[in-house]
Amino acid sequence: MTRFTKIVRTRDGRSAFENGELALDRRIVAEGVPAMAIGELGSSGGVQFLSSAAFDSAPHPAPREQWVVMLRGTIEVTVGDGDRRRFGPGDLVLATDTTGTGHVTTGVGDAPFEALFIPV
Repeated sequence: MTRFTKIVRTRDGRSAFENGELALDRRIVAEGVPAMAIGELGSSGGVQFLSSAAFDSAPHPAPREQWVVMLRGTIEVTVGDGDRRRFGPGDLVLATDTTGTGHVTTGVGDAPFEALFIPV
């Protein structure tokens, strides 16, 4: 479970905070990637919240064209020509390599690694 804050409308028309928890299920998001804790955010676009203690993968294509919004931790992505880039909190990555050998993702530094996956 991961906690979140919800802003709700009260009966008198004002607003208030409610505490909530997002259920996380361990799933494999792409072949070659270890199972991770994922919670559905209930959006019509299928946005997913990802949390993982490890993010070392075998080469894999993206499971769908998607934005990756880094929230916590740092990952290093290596593409087919050997070029590497690091992404951390606030970085945006548009993954469109849905076929072929894909890329390798490695966690760098302290876990957990958290991100939002937003389909294109």
